[in-house]
Amino acid sequence: MGTLNSLIFIILLISSASAQTLIQMFPNRPQRNGDDELFCDSWRLSVETNNAGMWNTIPAKCLKFVVEYVNGDRYASDSAVVAGYSLDFARTVPITGDGKDVWVFDIDETLLSNIPYYAAHGYGSEAFNETAFDEWVVEARAPALPASLQLYEELRGLGYQLVLLTGRAEFQRNATVDNLLFAGYHSWKRLYLREDSDIGKTAVAYKSEKRAELEAQGYRIHGSSGDQWSDLIGSPMASRSFKLPNPLYFIA
Repeated sequence: MGTLNSLIFIILLISSASAQTLIQMFPNRPQRNGDDELFCDSWRLSVETNNAGMWNTIPAKCLKFVVEYVNGDRYASDSAVVAGYSLDFARTVPITGDGKDVWVFDIDETLLSNIPYYAAHGYGSEAFNETAFDEWVVEARAPALPASLQLYEELRGLGYQLVLLTGRAEFQRNATVDNLLFAGYHSWKRLYLREDSDIGKTAVAYKSEKRAELEAQGYRIHGSSGDQWSDLIGSPMASRSFKLPNPLYFIA
């Protein structure tokens, strides 16, 4: 009996240790009641990988994290790494020289940074105010995202035709052009904005339709850059799509 009791005791110890390990590896929900910074970093990963699904505002306890992220070195570094992989791929594409090799860019939080606007409107903690954002667009002073501006120029040098495809409305064309030029962008092939017939469409539907138009006209869409998955997915898609970081808002 003594040997049996000892064996049972050892088995219980092993079971307890294994259970504790599993609890640590797979908590019911990741650190929601623990370290806010750890949770917010994991939340941001879930946002970037689209595991978070649709969301309206950032978690209240992540405001400090988001402020520090978008104003710090990490956001710049993350953007630069994405741009670097984009350029690595772009250099592998044989450019034909017929003017049909295209790279598609989104604008907001892809080419231009609206952080000055969001700094005055809660860094994603407040519900989106379309009227206030439209007023910001008219000011045409959003700065370039440095990594994206460098990528843009590199792609031009490689011979890509650059197409800009934004969810902004057609009535904002002049302000958008002024802002792009102010930020250092120039010589794009086309600039698509939502026309009246596009209002009410999801970003996925609208942007897919515009990519289909390009392909119907014989353009080859090799690459696409955007801060939202809705900038990139849908049919047709680019040969390679590159997602830039954006923990401020979600667009379906």
